[in-house]
Amino acid sequence: MKILAVCGNGLGTSFMLSLNVNKALKELGIDGECKNMDLASAKTEAADYYIGSPEIMEQLSYGNKKTISVVNMVNLNEIKEVLRKQLEVK
Repeated sequence: MKILAVCGNGLGTSFMLSLNVNKALKELGIDGECKNMDLASAKTEAADYYIGSPEIMEQLSYGNKKTISVVNMVNLNEIKEVLRKQLEVK
């Protein structure tokens, strides 16, 4: 599974989020990888899911893109919960 952590510039915020998403995926036993990217590039990049702030995800939620919104990108428990819910992991 390919997940893209997205922020406006694709640097600090999305990098930090991608590290936490990868940690959460491992803890949840989900086979996948998260990489970080800026919003403009993410609009044309194929992925199974896109994750980021609600404001950024609004800009990606058109068409068939599956988005996951996270309010606190450093809160591992929140990230695990949204992944568990979105990916229907028990």
